Amino acid sequence: MLEPHVLIADNINRTGIAKAVFTTRQGGVSTGEWAGLNLGLHVGDLPESVIKNRELVSQILGVQLSQWVCGEQVHGKQVAVVGKEHVSRGAFVYTDAIPGTDALVTNQPGVVLSTFAADCVPILLLDPVQKAAASIHAGWKGTKSQIAKETVRVMQEAFGCDPANLVAAIGPGIDDCCYEVDDKVYDPFVNEYPRGAAFFKANSNGRWQLSLPLANRQILLEAGLRPEHVERFGGCTACDIDTYFSHRAERGATGRLAGLVVLL
Repeated sequence: MLEPHVLIADNINRTGIAKAVFTTRQGGVSTGEWAGLNLGLHVGDLPESVIKNRELVSQILGVQLSQWVCGEQVHGKQVAVVGKEHVSRGAFVYTDAIPGTDALVTNQPGVVLSTFAADCVPILLLDPVQKAAASIHAGWKGTKSQIAKETVRVMQEAFGCDPANLVAAIGPGIDDCCYEVDDKVYDPFVNEYPRGAAFFKANSNGRWQLSLPLANRQILLEAGLRPEHVERFGGCTACDIDTYFSHRAERGATGRLAGLVVLL
C-alpha cells in the first residue's frame, strides 16, 4: 500500500478556513482495473477497498469518513444544501447517497463535501467571507446545464454569498486534447448553452474536441467570479492514466478520483 497522493487546492487552503484536495489514482489499496486510490463505491471495486482508500484520504484532511457527504451524481443540475444531519450519507454505502444530486453546498464546519469523477470535472468553491463551501460534479451534461452557475446561485440564496468573493478550484478532467465528441453532444450542448460553442474545436474527423475545464471556468466567470479567483489543479485525465482515472481512455473499466472540501 502506498500513501495517497493528492493535489492540494492551494487557493482554498491558504484562506485558513477550509481544506480542499483533489485525489489521484496514486496510492491506496485497490487492485485490478481500479488499481490505486479508487474512491468510487459504484464501479465494481471491493467496498472494503474503497472504504479503506476513503479513510486514507480522510487522514490527510484530518477528518473521519463519517463526516463525508456524497451525492448520487446523475449528470443533472440539482444542488443540495447539506448540514451535519447529512453526514455519512453515501460515505460507506453508495445507495445511501443523496439522490439525484450533482452538487453539494454547506456553511457548517466539519461537513466534508465530495464529488467523484473519471473525466468529468470536479469543482470546489469557497466563500471565505460567508464561510460556505461547495463541491460540483460537471460532466458534459452538467456543463451544458451550467451546474456551476446554479451552484453559485444556490450559495447566494442560502448563505448570502457574493460571487465576487468566491474562490474556485477546478480539478483534473478530460480536455480538448482527448475529448472527441459528435453532434449528439455538440447540438444539445450549444442549444442549451450557446456560449459553449467557443469550447468546441472542429477536427479532421468531422467531429469536435471539447474542453470541459475551460467551459466550466467560463461559466464560473459568467456567474460573477473574478478571474484571479479561479484556478485549475491537475491536467487532462485521459492523457495520464498513470496519475488519474479516465473513463474514456480506459473504456469504462476504471475507478474514481475525488474533490473534497471541508470548512474548519
